[in-house]
Amino acid sequence: MAEHYDVIIVGSGAGGGTLAHRLAPSAKRVLILERGDWLPREAQNWDAEAVFVDNRYVSADKWFDSKGKPFQPQVHYFVGGATKFYGAALYRLRERDFGELKHHGGVSPAWPIGYDLMDPYYTQAEQLYQVHGVRGEDPTEPPASAPYPYPPVSHEPRIQRLFDDMTAVGLHPFHAPSGVLLDESRPEFSACIRCATCDGFPCLVHAKADADVIAVRPAIEHDNVTLVRNARVHRLETDTSGRTVTSVVADVDGDEQWFAADIVVVSAGAVNSAKILLASASDRHPNGLANGSDQVGRNYVFHNSRAFLAISTEKNDTRFQKTLGLNDYYFGDADFDYPMGNLQMVGKSSAPMYRGEKPVESALAPTFALRDVAEHAVDFWLSVEDLPDPDNRVTLDRDGNVVLSYRANNHEPMEQLYHRVKKHLSHLGMHPHHLIPRDAYMKNDIPVAGCAHQAGTVRFGRDPATSVLDTDCKAHEVDNLYVVDTSFFPSIGAVNPALTAMANALRVGDHLLERLG
Repeated sequence: MAEHYDVIIVGSGAGGGTLAHRLAPSAKRVLILERGDWLPREAQNWDAEAVFVDNRYVSADKWFDSKGKPFQPQVHYFVGGATKFYGAALYRLRERDFGELKHHGGVSPAWPIGYDLMDPYYTQAEQLYQVHGVRGEDPTEPPASAPYPYPPVSHEPRIQRLFDDMTAVGLHPFHAPSGVLLDESRPEFSACIRCATCDGFPCLVHAKADADVIAVRPAIEHDNVTLVRNARVHRLETDTSGRTVTSVVADVDGDEQWFAADIVVVSAGAVNSAKILLASASDRHPNGLANGSDQVGRNYVFHNSRAFLAISTEKNDTRFQKTLGLNDYYFGDADFDYPMGNLQMVGKSSAPMYRGEKPVESALAPTFALRDVAEHAVDFWLSVEDLPDPDNRVTLDRDGNVVLSYRANNHEPMEQLYHRVKKHLSHLGMHPHHLIPRDAYMKNDIPVAGCAHQAGTVRFGRDPATSVLDTDCKAHEVDNLYVVDTSFFPSIGAVNPALTAMANALRVGDHLLERLG
């Protein structure tokens, strides 16, 4: 058995990396076990063909759907987790998202904690991840205890015109909250150069506020924090009572190793965290560790999303496009009394992303040549809440492989939101009949594979019969096991989940510091 730690954290993404950062100054001995390695800094980081066509950085994992069909999930295993490739859109959940919400397709359950408890941690997370934004533009934004720590990222000319045109037709666009290391007042000193390769790409110059750059690297500067890379955790073992995790078993560069700590925190992503717990079945936990409620793996959510490009009547030479958001229809409108969702920009598309995309060719020819698409495209992303369903779940087959069973729900709000956006396009300088799905980016051809916003599967709650974790994200049935990635979510709302995972990790970090003394 290797040396004993105060805390072991499995995973270094938005949850695990942020937690390590919070614990690092305490002098507590912290071990981070990361399945991946450092993401290599190379020219291909900014090469659209390498990233989107060749899938250079996508994991080699093979998962199975409910019919036994294998697919390759769009997941990335590197220090910093999924944040290495995210668009750094760091939204707070709306205040009403924490309560029970009636949707067209069912009910989104209430969280066991309120927004008021999360507000100070949202503020801390915004400060840590250097979020740029402005309060007061978004009509749905929740109350905040502090302003954004950095000014909003300015719109480039074509997006500013879109902002102005939206305002002119009575909408309320806002500057999207963005986690980038950008100083527009002193560009010569700015790490971020406002490139066109941010959303969906790793940042070659480390100017994206991801968990690697912001949290993990500063954490391991402390002598008490150790990072072990290429450590794939297989299972957790407990004592004879089943109440205490005694060892974390991992394959490290091909060798099986055991690690021990007073506290074990799992933060491997909603699918893989559930996998680890299910694979840790024992006599005391026959259905999987901490799974007496039979809730581990259940209630998987990942947003109903639709990415599309609209063809602008004028050229769109925007580079950093992800600066605008719209939430006017987030909770519905006069004609549809149910929540719809969020509109935001996606990173600017480029010609290599369309390679092999026949829908683009057929929809645009002969009005546009394919080579002109990227010059005129304005890229949108619609996000609608999918509702927790116990049958949407992660299980393991006889060989221990992930089986992800998912059936989409709450469809109508997406159609309603898409209809509202579409009807405005001709007033926003777009061709309303040229709306093209961005399959190359979103992998819409295999819905379950596009799991960037995965959540649920190990949700927290006050009732051990219907949840896996308590309100501190500790397992009800195991005294020293915590989970801090987005799998703790009871519901996902309709905005990007990363900031909520970061804020919650800071909250749980404070709890652990108090517990450890």
